[in-house]
Amino acid sequence: MKIHHIAIICSNYEVSKKFYTEVLELNIIREVYREERQSYKLDLAIGDHYIIELFSFPDPPKRPSRPESCGLRHLAFSVENVNEKRQELIQKGLNCEEIRIDEFTGKEFFFTQDPDQLPLEFYEM
Repeated sequence: MKIHHIAIICSNYEVSKKFYTEVLELNIIREVYREERQSYKLDLAIGDHYIIELFSFPDPPKRPSRPESCGLRHLAFSVENVNEKRQELIQKGLNCEEIRIDEFTGKEFFFTQDPDQLPLEFYEM
């Protein structure tokens, strides 16, 4: 039917919370601390659409990003203007790759990464 949400485990909860809420400007739906797991769970939305569960756990293992490894490769966000979004993220201190053109659709896109080096793609609508 549709994707319900994406779960992300971060290495530093406060850093990742700030990144997703202040840099990417996702909206907080709810935040819960689960004492038995020593873990935060932060539910985030784009507008009114629930999209990401951000988790913290004590000492999670590193996720290999480069070289690319098996498993989920990246998250992709639709944006109206790729150039404007790239400039906005650069002004907020992110390193953004150059804009590329999708050879199949002709649409523009670029990559950056979250605080744990999870690749994030911004793709023209």
